Amino acid sequence: MSDKQTSRVVVVGLGRFGSSPALELTARGTEVLGIDSNPKIVQQYAQALTHAVVADTTDVEVMRQLGVDQFQRVVVGIGTDLEASILTTALLVDFGIPHIWAKAVSRQHGRILQRMGAHHVVLPEHEMGERVAHLVTGRMLDFIEFEDDYATVKTRAPAGAVGMPLDQSRLRSKYGVTVVGVKRPGEGFTYATADTVINRGDVLILAGRTSEVERVADLT
Repeated sequence: MSDKQTSRVVVVGLGRFGSSPALELTARGTEVLGIDSNPKIVQQYAQALTHAVVADTTDVEVMRQLGVDQFQRVVVGIGTDLEASILTTALLVDFGIPHIWAKAVSRQHGRILQRMGAHHVVLPEHEMGERVAHLVTGRMLDFIEFEDDYATVKTRAPAGAVGMPLDQSRLRSKYGVTVVGVKRPGEGFTYATADTVINRGDVLILAGRTSEVERVADLT
């Protein structure tokens, strides 16, 4: 592999976190090279992934022999072994990999990975806990927060917006949120326009600052 691979992905660490994207990518037709230090885990996924190998991902020469330096996208799913996580991420940064996703087990771990040069840091336990906390209140049907305090929310239509088109309900001017999609009971989602009339029982997809979409969800 002499050229950067645009349609291939390396997944380092095939534990509970790493194996999930590895299997999903493979199912979607992406060629996946899975690497883990545990032979039993590699054997478990040998038939499911395009390639699965046992290797020390902190060893520069081993990683070069596997051609990892020729990939554009790598997922680092190592979590419990912080030293291996950090050293592997640093190695990938030195290789000049343009897209590195790395799992972190704590905010401190995540900050270290970011400083090492990881482009995307994922804190699955924290993010899932925050998501569940929003859903437990019952006001939201789903909640996804992005960077810079921006989120999308699936929620029921607020009473003040029922029976009128979106341009008259003024959700954007009042609360700073954008209605992206609307789902009628028994129907699929459709894109929202200024002329879309909100009915009681409709489910909305809202986008905006986290505090603003939370405020609208409180109105339901």
